[in-house]
Amino acid sequence: MASAEIASSPFVTGPDGVRIRLRVQPRARRNRADGLVAEADGGVALKVAVTAPPEDGKANAAVIALLAKAWGLPKSAFTVVVGAADRRKIIHLQGDPARLMQALEPWLEELRISA
Repeated sequence: MASAEIASSPFVTGPDGVRIRLRVQPRARRNRADGLVAEADGGVALKVAVTAPPEDGKANAAVIALLAKAWGLPKSAFTVVVGAADRRKIIHLQGDPARLMQALEPWLEELRISA
């Protein structure tokens, strides 16, 4: 994978899983992954919209439910590690990083094509 492709991914592998950089839009019309968006620091975030309001963790729970369903993974594998009360978040996805990336990269490519 070329370095430009790595920089254009919201996924970062770690020893015990994958971290996903997100930009969340609460109170949207429908739940959906909207593609990728450039961040001010040069990184890339996965843009996610959820119908839940940003109160009492409802939007975070909706984001986790959306991603768990899209990726066929248990909700218990997801943890918000940065930005619990912010639109910009980092979620940790627990598991074997190589296997997770094998599943996530084709999904991300399909998202890029449909965007």
